[in-house]
Amino acid sequence: MEPLIHGMILAFGLILPLGVQNVFIFNQGATHKKFRHALPAVITAGICDTLLISLAVAGVSIIILSFEWLRTFMFLIGFLFLAYMGWLMWKDTSEVKKNKESNPFSAKRQIIFAASVSLLNPHAILDTIGVIGTSSLVYSGYDKWIFTIACILISWMWFFSLAITGKKIGQIDTNGKLLKRMNQISALIIWVMAVYMGSQLFITGE
Repeated sequence: MEPLIHGMILAFGLILPLGVQNVFIFNQGATHKKFRHALPAVITAGICDTLLISLAVAGVSIIILSFEWLRTFMFLIGFLFLAYMGWLMWKDTSEVKKNKESNPFSAKRQIIFAASVSLLNPHAILDTIGVIGTSSLVYSGYDKWIFTIACILISWMWFFSLAITGKKIGQIDTNGKLLKRMNQISALIIWVMAVYMGSQLFITGE
C-alpha cells in the first residue's frame, strides 16, 4: 500500500497546478459539443505522461537531459510553439458565435498539440524526472511497479476529469460569452508559460 499511496499523492501533487497541458485539455472538453470529440487530446496526453513517467522511473530521461544543448533546444522549441498556440487560442475568441462551437480542433490537430504541450514542456519534464524519477529510487521490484502504475493512473484519471469538467462548463454557456472568456484566459496562461520558457533560454545560456 505504501508505494501505491505514495505514487498517487506524488502524481496528483505534480499534475494539479494550472499548466499548459491542463489548460489545453480543459479547453478541448469545453469547445466540443460531444465529449468523444475531445478524446484524442485526452488519450494523447495520457500516453505522453505514461511515457515520461516510465522513462523517469527507468532513469533514461536523466541521461538524455544531462546534455545542456538539448535542454536549451527544448526550451527554444517550447517557447516558439506555445507562442503560436496562444495566438491560435486568442484568435479563436473572435469566432465564437451564439449556440455554436468555437472552431474546435480536429482530432489530428488535438493529437499534435497535446503531444507538443506534453513533450515540449521542459519544466514539466524536469519535474517528472526530479520528483517521480528520484522518488522511485527508494523502491525496487514489485513495489516500483506499483509506484509507477499509481502515478500513471492518476494522470489518466485527471485528464479525463478535466475534459469532463470543461464539457459541463461548456454546456452551461448558452451564448458563447463564457467560452470566449475561457479561450482568452487560456491564451494568456499559455503566453505566460511561453515567456517563462523564453527567460529560461537566457538562464541556461549563462
